[in-house]
Amino acid sequence: MLKNRPIVLCFSGHDPSGGAGVQADIETLVSHQCHAASVITALTEQDSRNVKKLLPQQPEQIISQAKTLLDDFDVDAIKIGLIGHHETALAIYAVLKQYPDIPVVLDPVLAAGGGAELSSNRLVDAIHDLLLPSVTVLTPNSHEARQLAKQEGLDECGLDLLAKGCGYVLITGAHEHTPTVDNRLFHDNRLWETYTWDRLPHSYHGSGCTLATSIAALIAHGLEPVQAVMEAQEYTWNALNSAYKPGKGQHNPNRFFWMEDEL
Repeated sequence: MLKNRPIVLCFSGHDPSGGAGVQADIETLVSHQCHAASVITALTEQDSRNVKKLLPQQPEQIISQAKTLLDDFDVDAIKIGLIGHHETALAIYAVLKQYPDIPVVLDPVLAAGGGAELSSNRLVDAIHDLLLPSVTVLTPNSHEARQLAKQEGLDECGLDLLAKGCGYVLITGAHEHTPTVDNRLFHDNRLWETYTWDRLPHSYHGSGCTLATSIAALIAHGLEPVQAVMEAQEYTWNALNSAYKPGKGQHNPNRFFWMEDEL
């Protein structure tokens, strides 16, 4: 008999290509033996190369769907991915303030892997001013950290984002021009730890979704955030290291790499 699985509620966009968004969340949560509940924040037209169109969903529908799920499930963690519009951020904020005890992992998706902008100044301000105080773990890449904090140095960015109320800030370094990928974790008003990973050869579609959702899953299982951050990076690196290329653009993380020896 299966025991009850931790429940993670994801606010995510729908990616028809299957590389990122809610599909990435579900694959990651299944890999961590969690139950995935989801609220779609935006429909998209995209492929493995880039996002072509963003279609935000109605804020009142987002609130209603989330409330229906939260009234039924004892949610162990919330993961927020693509928001896409400042009114969607306001809707998510309205939900979060009613459930202040649920841990929140936020992946601030401000641009697509192919470069398409998925944000506006109003959305960045709404994330910075409203959502960050409710966030347990924030997982921006270096570009997103600079955009949110309006600082250039990554240490300054991390400290600024902590000051807004985040418990932990993990700034990922894949976009930096460095031989290795250096991910910086900030906590308790300081740089807490730097994690160094071998740089992999490709560009990946949905790597940020995978990392943030893995952190949320591990927190839902009861791990402390620092341990969850460490283990989620290992899971994500392995998924990227065994990635595959379904289309003509980026590689997809193989989130089921752990099954391959069993097949």
